[in-house]
Amino acid sequence: MAKRERVRGVSASELKERLKELVKAIVDSDDYVVEAADEAIATLSALKHLKSPDSLDDFPLPPEFRCPISTQLMTDPVILSTGQTYDRPFIQRWLDEGHRTCPQTQQVLSHSILTPNYLVRDMIVQWCRERGIELPKPVKDIDGVVTNADRNHLNSLLRKLSLSVSDQKQAAKELRLLTKRMPSIRILVGESSDVIPQLLNPLSSPDTASTDPDLHEDLITTVLNLSIHDDNKKAFAEDPAVISLLIDALKRGTIQTRSNAAAAIFTLSALDSNKHIIGKSGAIKHLLALLDEGQPLAMKDAASAIFNLCLVHENKGRTVRDGAVRVILNKMMDHILVDELLAILALLSSHPRAVEEMGDLGAVPLLLGIIRESASERSKENCVAILYTICFSDRTKLKEIREEERANGTLSKLAQCGTSRAKRKANGILERFNRSPSLTHTA
Repeated sequence: MAKRERVRGVSASELKERLKELVKAIVDSDDYVVEAADEAIATLSALKHLKSPDSLDDFPLPPEFRCPISTQLMTDPVILSTGQTYDRPFIQRWLDEGHRTCPQTQQVLSHSILTPNYLVRDMIVQWCRERGIELPKPVKDIDGVVTNADRNHLNSLLRKLSLSVSDQKQAAKELRLLTKRMPSIRILVGESSDVIPQLLNPLSSPDTASTDPDLHEDLITTVLNLSIHDDNKKAFAEDPAVISLLIDALKRGTIQTRSNAAAAIFTLSALDSNKHIIGKSGAIKHLLALLDEGQPLAMKDAASAIFNLCLVHENKGRTVRDGAVRVILNKMMDHILVDELLAILALLSSHPRAVEEMGDLGAVPLLLGIIRESASERSKENCVAILYTICFSDRTKLKEIREEERANGTLSKLAQCGTSRAKRKANGILERFNRSPSLTHTA
């Protein structure tokens, strides 16, 4: 039957009649007994139960209806070449991950064709119908579905990280791949506070300099992959061991390790609270060192992390004190990451020491040249915003900018054709010229 019509042997109509009697007795009597009210509440609850669809949780699920991977009721059962039955989305994910064995028997598969198991499906449909349960819809997106198989696999790999170096390298390599491809593994990490210490165990010995380079790279990359999941960001940043090992990775290891450490810091710094933690950790000077070295693979990750960290005011001062202005201007003069570094420079221009250093290190002609030559409206906007701050802080630079304007009309053109913000800043500088017609060099 599609819906059970009786609760404990009583039909819905009988329940309604009994409820009417109870309510009438309670309403008509000035001194009704408490038991009558209790029975009325129980009868009403029974009626509600009849109207509410039963759920799977109300019944013990036959083992043969459970997918061995998800352990949940199968909605699209299929047969593997070994004869075992699985729910299609979960066994398909297993195959898509490159496995060519049966998850249950470990037999090598003769082929990867999945055959619908109509008999089991019909049995499941019938079982649900008899209990008034609506058959769940097939799972389409299982990226975020955590299965017992996922949990067991992760725990197995984590245990290997405490064994021999060979076992550690094998486990770290697989963790790197799994955490990149499987959101469910990234979700699992947040379930237990024990995962992070186990993951970082090979890097936590006193002599970390002796860590195998490949092992080091794979574990730092795993941290990067895990940091993508929002629920992991806070836990990772608040764990001193994680930030300390990322800073250590910025200083040594393969260039890929250093780049991925910078990328992990960038990802973790998406949270404002993490920006403060990372800024206080001393990571900024090592990101700047990575940027200064000029390795193309690492520079963009380092620049992205620095930009994110400078979105909070206290980190601007740290970044300036660690020599950011010189590093950034040198890279820009070499035409490296100009757009990205201009964005950082624009953030730092609200710091007085940064503005002073820009003037001393030749930023003005560089910025004016970018406005003239760049095709990026965003870069032109950042340039003129920085120039606006400089010329209002240093009269000598205002004179230099005015001479450029007389020669090329750079700001006038930008005031006509730039973005709305660029026009506003360019006009602000031009108005300053008009208010100071007799500027002279006073240095």
